[in-house]
Amino acid sequence: MADRTPAPDTPELRERWGNFAFNADYKAKADKAIARYPEGRQRSAVMPLLDLAQRQVGEETNTQGWLPLPVIEYVADYLGMPVIRVLEVATFYFMYNLKPVGRYHVQVCGTTPCMLRGSDGLFETCKKRGMKKGEVSEDGLWTLTEVECMGNCATAPMVQINDDNYEDLTPERLDAVLDALARGEQPKAGTQEPGRHTSEPSGGPTTLKEMVEANHDYRGEWS
Repeated sequence: MADRTPAPDTPELRERWGNFAFNADYKAKADKAIARYPEGRQRSAVMPLLDLAQRQVGEETNTQGWLPLPVIEYVADYLGMPVIRVLEVATFYFMYNLKPVGRYHVQVCGTTPCMLRGSDGLFETCKKRGMKKGEVSEDGLWTLTEVECMGNCATAPMVQINDDNYEDLTPERLDAVLDALARGEQPKAGTQEPGRHTSEPSGGPTTLKEMVEANHDYRGEWS
């Protein structure tokens, strides 16, 4: 599983990120997030602000983004919170990266449904591309993380890459997704099974078929 310890607090880290501040665009988004909460409850915006800070770091580094300790301190100061409280949030939730990552953060589910459907082969696909768990690849493109269930068991195995889920994967389908990303393209997210739209049974629906094309009312048939 992913290491949840923050990156070491070094002079180099302070020199690079010690003056971090939201740019105008992200400040507007941060203030909008804070405004959703009543007076005195602004600290409730800590999660969206951490996400925004990570995204700004990502734009500045051409990566998926991460949270250096000075950036966490900035968010704490922005919300008037003790730094330890913000650090507790950042270390608890896997959506926050605590160490540098590549341009694409490849999170492969290794939990039982995905494992039974072939996630081991997805890890092998990543390995063949030079990915190692918890490390940035030599070309700077990839970071590989093994994660717990992300809720797409019906379309296992699945992988989350940055903000998108890719489901019904095989090694070949994952290769095609990674090839497209490496070329700077945006592959289709969601299920990669031809003819499947979401998480309906493979091969098409077997019940409630009339609801495929219309909102069919079954109540009269149930009485």
